[in-house]
Amino acid sequence: MIRPLLALLLLGFSLTAQAQDRAPLPALQTEGPASVSGVSSGAYMAVQLWLAQAPRFEGGLATVAGGPYACAQSVFEALGPCLGRQALDEATLAQRAQAAITAGALPAQPRQGRAYLFAGAKDAVVAPRTTAALATQLQGLRPELALQVQTQVPAGHGWVTVGTGSACDQMQPPYLLACGFDLAGSLLQHLLGPLQAPTEGASGRLLAFDQRPFHAGADLADTGYLFIPSACEAGGCRVHVALHGCRMNGAAVGDAFARGSGLNAWAAANRLVVLYPQTGTGAVNGCWDWWGYADARFAGREGPQQQAIVGMLDRLAARR
Repeated sequence: MIRPLLALLLLGFSLTAQAQDRAPLPALQTEGPASVSGVSSGAYMAVQLWLAQAPRFEGGLATVAGGPYACAQSVFEALGPCLGRQALDEATLAQRAQAAITAGALPAQPRQGRAYLFAGAKDAVVAPRTTAALATQLQGLRPELALQVQTQVPAGHGWVTVGTGSACDQMQPPYLLACGFDLAGSLLQHLLGPLQAPTEGASGRLLAFDQRPFHAGADLADTGYLFIPSACEAGGCRVHVALHGCRMNGAAVGDAFARGSGLNAWAAANRLVVLYPQTGTGAVNGCWDWWGYADARFAGREGPQQQAIVGMLDRLAARR
């Protein structure tokens, strides 16, 4: 049971949604490398971004119910071993990553980095051993990786919150799980270092922005979401990219993930802009492309969905 005061601290900041009138993505003069997190298919996309767009995302990687880079090269792999239904061949996965580096689809990886991997103990969709395989792969690619793995929360499949959403072990829209665990704060503090706890005075606005200038395909939606802390309106803030899972996009759940993730409260207190890109009606089950349904280049640096997100970051970093 979440205490009322804690609920106020986590959720009591001011938000203004502009879902009816999509605004252009603003130039906010953001600074530094971005960090990225994702759940389920968003976790797989987060891994692709972190590796393929290095050093752009050297702010750190966080995954929730995710698995190894290049795990699936077909829908059959995606629905089988990459969900933990059959054993993963970790040697083959390591070879795929190295082959991508050799081919130039991935840049040579730095030795360091920060990563936070979460696997719900009761996740019946993506088995925790899939996340364990990701940990092994990342440590092979980046031997000095600062890695934290959390597997003790009795969560089902979805994004974990302190008190927003369904019961912790239940999976139902909008796939927010009220587990009494501050996943947003845990992952951000591991990636970014000590942070100020959310306070009542922290404020910001949730903006519905036009994604169409960044990608023409129906696999991305017309509308994405952006949380801008009041302190970031004048520029100089970092960016965190948060990627929803399958059936969690705007077409399915509206802005529920962007409002309820718990990330915004921490962002408002710590000068952190949060970008919530959205898949569209052409995305299979609303999933991010992590097996090639939209483009064969999906896992490499030229992947169209990756390039769209990079374009959004470029716009946020632009001077007014």
